[in-house]
Amino acid sequence: MARIAGVDLPRNKRTDVALTYIFGIGRSTAKRICDAVKVDPASKLQSLNDQEVRAIREEINARYKVEGPLRTEVQMNIKRLMDIGAYRGLRHRRNLPVRGQNTKNNSRTRKGKKKGAIKKKK
Repeated sequence: MARIAGVDLPRNKRTDVALTYIFGIGRSTAKRICDAVKVDPASKLQSLNDQEVRAIREEINARYKVEGPLRTEVQMNIKRLMDIGAYRGLRHRRNLPVRGQNTKNNSRTRKGKKKGAIKKKK
């Protein structure tokens, strides 16, 4: 198993798909990395030799912010929005959708399980 940026990548997947298991690397970035180090994106990760894996690791470390530092930056951006009292920050604080989605019927993922109406005892 290749270990890049602290993540064990699956060996039986294509190289460009396996790289997407790293937080902060999507399909287009993975293809860009493969092109930069001259590795065939369609080849399986297990067929790469140690030099190619090392080249991919060095390319990611040199040019991209991934995993821990990227997660920290995202959390700091959200915290900054909440601290300055921006509308997006208030939506984050209240656990509501941030990007303008309607909340009357949908957004159960953000709002959580339905809360039923509480009936008054007589």
